Amino acid sequence: MKIVPSGYFLDDFFDDFVGHDSRPTPHHNPMKCDVYELNNIYNIEVDLPGFDKDNIKIETKDGYITITAEKKEVKDEGKKYYHHERRYGRVERTFYLGDMDAEQIKAKMENGILKIEIPKIVEKESKRIINID
Repeated sequence: MKIVPSGYFLDDFFDDFVGHDSRPTPHHNPMKCDVYELNNIYNIEVDLPGFDKDNIKIETKDGYITITAEKKEVKDEGKKYYHHERRYGRVERTFYLGDMDAEQIKAKMENGILKIEIPKIVEKESKRIINID
């Protein structure tokens, strides 16, 4: 099993040495995730504060799970901004899990955190004793 998101090796490296910038760049993904296994279940917890669950999509294909979230900016022409840091737009993360049971995935959104439970496919041991006649 490999749990390696795209851009994983460089995401935090640049944040540590260049500093955190509030604007999204190709090297900075605002969708921060924790991925772990507990009791034969992969768990992904994603920080998505301010996102509505109706604007989050979870897809699986060929052992990969992709999480996409989108937040559209509501423009009010009467506002005069002095400082604007809140992000809008689309964010996405993909992980390779391989041996997941895609039919049994459960997801819930709670306090701005998306929690996904992905059961592993449990293979039955194929050991068999053959009697000789």
